[in-house]
Amino acid sequence: MLRCSCLDGYEGNPYIVNGCQDIDECQQPDVYSCVHGTCINMPGTYRCLSKKSIISLPGLITVIAISAGLGLLFSVLGAAKITKKLKQQRAKKLRQKFFKKNHGLLLQQLISSNKDIAERTRIFSWEELEQATNKFDNNRILGGGGHGTVYKGILSDQRVVAIKKAKIVVQRKIDQFINEVVILSQTNHRNVVKLFGCCLETEVPLLVYEFISNGTLSFHLHGQSENPLTWTDRLRIALETARAIVYLHSAASISVYHRDIKCANILLADTLTAKVSDFGASRSIAIDETGILTAVQGTYGYLDPEYYYTSRLTEKSDVYSFGVILAELVTRVTPVFSSHSSEGTSLASHFVSIIRDNRFLDILDTQIFEEGGTEDATVVARIAEACLSLKGEERPTMRQVEISLEDVKSSKVHHNSQTTRVSQDALTDQSCKGNKVGEGTRLYSLEKEFIQSSEIPR
Repeated sequence: MLRCSCLDGYEGNPYIVNGCQDIDECQQPDVYSCVHGTCINMPGTYRCLSKKSIISLPGLITVIAISAGLGLLFSVLGAAKITKKLKQQRAKKLRQKFFKKNHGLLLQQLISSNKDIAERTRIFSWEELEQATNKFDNNRILGGGGHGTVYKGILSDQRVVAIKKAKIVVQRKIDQFINEVVILSQTNHRNVVKLFGCCLETEVPLLVYEFISNGTLSFHLHGQSENPLTWTDRLRIALETARAIVYLHSAASISVYHRDIKCANILLADTLTAKVSDFGASRSIAIDETGILTAVQGTYGYLDPEYYYTSRLTEKSDVYSFGVILAELVTRVTPVFSSHSSEGTSLASHFVSIIRDNRFLDILDTQIFEEGGTEDATVVARIAEACLSLKGEERPTMRQVEISLEDVKSSKVHHNSQTTRVSQDALTDQSCKGNKVGEGTRLYSLEKEFIQSSEIPR
């Protein structure tokens, strides 16, 4: 008798229609082994495939998506890297352009040609100064104004420096910066601020100075300083400033007229040592020259009237400005102040008028009187009067002023015998002055006109 059976891989009743059903071997792993792969049921049989060769449709989509994402990411990163490299190349070319425009090649030649200058001065890269100031962080700002900003920086050798960064991009300002580098790189005096170097890779050069921590003489005289300067300190600061100017006029490798001597440009170190700074307006001249014609530049209240009217700059222009500083030191009055008769009174003209009227005690700083410095201050006032003569030829030289201040400081000179040492013509006795009162009044009315009509840059 013939018996019917289901085909291999099927089970059920072969005697009825569709009685044989496919066996799902994957549901019986004990019978149909597929230990090292993935079981796939098929009609009448099954397959056992390696796991690596099986990719489901969702998995395939995931793989494709990840691959596409990574490809896009790498493309973006590659583009960013290329863009960054292009920017760096453009920045490098721009820095090279500024370096040439700012006379970098000339300065390099100047520095390399002189061993002494090379030891004191160097040209910094932009990256060095950016790192020194923490990318010019606002917390590093020491001060500034319309001209620019001064930052505190720490160089890689741990030197603390002041970095001067100008705001105004005009050729005149750039020329002033370069002028300051050239002059300061050739000076070396304990009372002249040291220039460590500059950066010429920016549109306006950056200057790197020694860090002077105690602010300006102007702040200590006219600001809100908690410890006012004693008369002894003021006299020493005056002498140190005079020594620096004498050095600039006659002892440096080149003769330099500062052209902007003022209290704000005299910095004070920790020990209150004076440091003359800001040589942007300075002019260097040949030693055999006595003056030069130049555009008038200086600061309102300190500017030599003779220079203002003639445009002839001489060493006596700095003498006049120093006379204003001496007047400030003995009075603590600002160079331009408000009075009951005028809002813009010149300290220079007012001071000379007071001295000639023998009313010096009316304007003397009371602190000096309390410290017992009246006699010395009177001598200094006479020196200031000589410096403030409206005729440059009647003013003493800075060397004569220095000698007189040294005598005052060492108490080797007395009020009655000091006049001839300062200047033969400038400091005469009161009887001689009496003959010149009319001329003095006329000259100082001229200065009044100058003060009221002029508005000098810086």
